Amino acid sequence: MSILRFAILVLAIGCSGVAVAQTADQRGACKADYDKYCAGTLPGGGRVVACLNKQHHQLSDACKQVLASRKKQ
Repeated sequence: MSILRFAILVLAIGCSGVAVAQTADQRGACKADYDKYCAGTLPGGGRVVACLNKQHHQLSDACKQVLASRKKQ
């Protein structure tokens, strides 16, 4: 494997790790709210986010921040 291909591979793996860590942090911030308000909602297609948004006024501050940051993306 050439050095360039190896460097690209390392960069890709490193960036995906950051994205996974951010997603895990986001899920952790909303887990209690999900369990309380949206436990019957199946993941996928934005259903969980939609459910949490319906309960926005009752969510924890951390989860509200995660949802706000998702809207900016």
